[in-house]
Amino acid sequence: MPTDTIYGLVGLALDKKAVERIYQVRQRKPDRPLIILIGSLSDLKLFGVDIDSKTKEVLATYWPGAVSVVLPCKYKKFEYLHRGAKTLAFRWPKGFALEETLLKTGPLVAPSANLEGREPAKNINEAKNYFLDSVDFYYGHKDLVSLPSTLIKIENGEILVLRQGAVAIKNKRPADVGDIG
Repeated sequence: MPTDTIYGLVGLALDKKAVERIYQVRQRKPDRPLIILIGSLSDLKLFGVDIDSKTKEVLATYWPGAVSVVLPCKYKKFEYLHRGAKTLAFRWPKGFALEETLLKTGPLVAPSANLEGREPAKNINEAKNYFLDSVDFYYGHKDLVSLPSTLIKIENGEILVLRQGAVAIKNKRPADVGDIG
C-alpha cells in the first residue's frame, strides 16, 4: 500500500506472526529492524517507549512527516521488532488517509515494497512482480516516485542522520532543531 513516501509492505506491528511473515515474504535479513508507522504520539506507549522533553521537541518539529526516528525500546517482548538492537524506528506519517488508517489499525510495520536489495516498487504492478500471491492484498492506484523517509537518531538531544531521504536534515545540536536543511 502507499505510504507518505513510497509503497510499503505492511502488517500489524503488534502481531509477531505478521511481522515474521513480512520478513519471510520480503526476504529481509533477520537482524534488520523494520520501521513502524504510528497514528499518534501516544502510540509510542504501546511499545514502552518513553521520551524526554528534548526528544518531544525534535518529534514536534518533524512529525507528522517523512522522518523516521530511532528510539530506545529495551523490552524483550518486542525483540521480534527490534531484533536485539533495543531500538525501534517510528514514523508518524503525514497524509489524511494514511493517518486515518493507522488510527483504525494501530501501528503498522512498513518496510519498502521490494525484495531485499532491490529497488522499491513504484506502483502495484511492480509490487506484484516482487511478491506475486505471497501477500494478502494490494492497495493503491498511482505511481509513487519519492525517496524513502529520512532516518534519524536522537542522542543527548542531538540529531544524528542515519539515512538522508525525503526530508533534508543535517546533524544538529539541540539549539538547531527547528532548522531544516
